[in-house]
Amino acid sequence: MTQIDIERARFNMIEQQVRTWDVLDQRILDLIRDTPREKFVPPAYKNLAFSDLMLPLPHGQVMMEPKVEARILQAVDLTASERALEIGTGTGYLAACLAKMGRHVTTVDIFPEFREMAEKNLGQQRIGNVTFEVGDAAAGWDDGWRYDAIVITGSLPQLHEGFHHSLTVGGRLFVVVGEPPVMEALLITRYGESQWATESLFETQIPALVNAPRQPKFAL
Repeated sequence: MTQIDIERARFNMIEQQVRTWDVLDQRILDLIRDTPREKFVPPAYKNLAFSDLMLPLPHGQVMMEPKVEARILQAVDLTASERALEIGTGTGYLAACLAKMGRHVTTVDIFPEFREMAEKNLGQQRIGNVTFEVGDAAAGWDDGWRYDAIVITGSLPQLHEGFHHSLTVGGRLFVVVGEPPVMEALLITRYGESQWATESLFETQIPALVNAPRQPKFAL
């Protein structure tokens, strides 16, 4: 693709996919426009960087559709003074966007390959306010910090409270809950030390977070 084709595809992605999926915050639209998604897409899928598709990644993971990524960013509404935690680093695209919005991002992945990929991608974009961690965060991530926003990029078959207490008061948790064919994106906001409110955002389907807890299945 030529640079003209890339910019046309980016414009079409924003106008035909992102904006029409109720992403109307101009700050988010500008962020999507100014963060080169094509630089974070695996080489084999460069021509699909702006398509309304989940793109395959190693280890059975995916890069979410642009419209879903944009809805996540709009929902958590990170401000310049706030810290974010991302569970599931992938190629680093969402971490890059969060880093441009907020003060600092900690991103965790169970696969070292993704840490290396994302660290390289963000380095090439000169984004430095991100800490990369490798670990199993399926049941939560307690590093001593409380975060203003937590984004979980893999689904949880069963909602648990392993992340709730890592939020600041006023903090927002984005998570997709359920199993196919019924999966729901939720925004959980902490209003007090023991008070949370849950808002249903949209229906979607994404692969489960590796090692995510599941309800035991009982055989008769």
